[in-house]
Amino acid sequence: MTTHLDHTHDPSLRSFVDSANDPSTDFPIQNLPLGVFVRGTGRHVGIAIGRSVLDVTSAARELFAGDTATAAEACATGSLNALMALGRPAARALRRRASELLRHGSGERAAVERHLIPMRDVQMLLPATIGDYTDFYASVHHATNVGSMFRPDNPLLPNYKWVPIGYHGRASSIVASGTPVVRPKGQTKDDASASPAFGPSKRLDYELEVGCFVAGRNALGETLPIADADDRIFGLCLLNDWSARDIQAWEYQPLGPFLAKNFATSISPWVVTLDALAPFRAPLAPRAEGDPRPLPYLDGETDRSAGGFAVTLEVAISSRRMRESDMPATVLSRSSLLDVYWSFAQMLAHHASGGCNLEPGDLVGSGTVSGEAKDARGCLLELTWRGSDPISLLSGEQRKFLEDGDEVVLRGWCEREGYARIGFGECVGEIVPAR
Repeated sequence: MTTHLDHTHDPSLRSFVDSANDPSTDFPIQNLPLGVFVRGTGRHVGIAIGRSVLDVTSAARELFAGDTATAAEACATGSLNALMALGRPAARALRRRASELLRHGSGERAAVERHLIPMRDVQMLLPATIGDYTDFYASVHHATNVGSMFRPDNPLLPNYKWVPIGYHGRASSIVASGTPVVRPKGQTKDDASASPAFGPSKRLDYELEVGCFVAGRNALGETLPIADADDRIFGLCLLNDWSARDIQAWEYQPLGPFLAKNFATSISPWVVTLDALAPFRAPLAPRAEGDPRPLPYLDGETDRSAGGFAVTLEVAISSRRMRESDMPATVLSRSSLLDVYWSFAQMLAHHASGGCNLEPGDLVGSGTVSGEAKDARGCLLELTWRGSDPISLLSGEQRKFLEDGDEVVLRGWCEREGYARIGFGECVGEIVPAR
C-alpha cells in the first residue's frame, strides 16, 4: 500500500484548536498522532492536536461512525494494539475523520469540544502493550565510530553491509517518557583488575533512536516480502535505548547485549502514523562505491525510492544544577534518520525472513542514529570517544557519561517546503541513583 498525499496534508488547513495553528507546534492538524492516556480510572486512546488531546475512546460512538466505526471501536480497548491489528487502512480512516472533525469551520465543533482535554491534564502511558522488542544497528556512521574505538584497522565487521544487525531486547522494561531511569548495577572489569567487580554502572549512556510499531501480523513460519514490508509499519516514535557501557564491554561477548540494555528503554508517548509522514518520505541514502547491493529479499524498488524518512533528531541534556538554576538544556547533537544504512522495511523483512511472527504492537528500534559529523553523533560513547574527550554543559560542568540527576531529552520533527512542520513531542528520562 503506497501512502499518497491527500487533503489531510494541505498546509493551509487550520484547526479551531488555536494551539494547533502555532508554527512551532509538533501537533498541527496535519499530524494527529495517536497515544494512550489515563482518564479517571480507565485507559483511553487519544489524538494529539496542539496542546490538547481528542479522547477517541469517549467520542467513538458519537463522532466516529461509518467507515471509521471499526477503527474507533478498536480504540475502546485502552491501547493501540487492536487498531494496529487492523492495519494501516483503519488508522488512515481514523486520521481522515479526525482531520474533518478538528478543522476550522467544522460543523461538529461543539460535539468535538466535549471530548477535548488539555494535554497538561493527562498522564500519558505506553501507546501499546509491547509483546516483543528488537533493536537494530542501522546507522553505518554509529557502527563505524564504535568499531573504530575497538578495531581501528577494521571498524565494520564483514557482515554489516550484508545483513541488518539486531538483538532481542526486553519488552517488560520499556517505559513511557518521563519515567525515572534507575542507574543499573552489573559486573564490570577494567584493564588493570584481575577480576570483575559488581556495582552501579559508571558509564551510563543514552542512545538517540527512532522506534517503529508493527501493524498487522504474519503467521509463524511466514515470511514478509520487502514489497509488503512498508504496510507493516504502523508509525514511528522516539526511542532512547539506555546503555551501561562498562557492563556492556564486559558481558557482550559472545552473545551480545544483556544486562547493559535490559534495565530501561524510554519511548515517546505519541505514535506518528505513516500517513502523517507521507510528505517526508525520501529515497534511501546512496551506498558508498564498492558497497554490495542488498540481497534480493532486502531489495525493493519502492523501498529504494521512498523507504527513507526525513526526520531531524536532537538530543539535549540538563544537570540537576542547571534545572535548579533555570538554565536551558545543552543541545549535544542533531542527526537525521535519512543517514541510516538499513530502512525499517528492510529491518522488518529481515526479521521475518526466517519465519518469525511479527505481532501488532511489536516495537523495532533503529539503533543509535548518528551522522558523519561529530555534532551528529547520537550517544555519549561517540561524542566523548569513550570518555577521552568530555563535553561541556552550559553550566560549566563536564560529562564523559551520565551522572545521577541528569535529564536527557530527545526530540524529532519533519520539515519540508510546501508542507506543515510536524513533530514527535519529547522523550524524557532522568537518571536516579542505583538502589
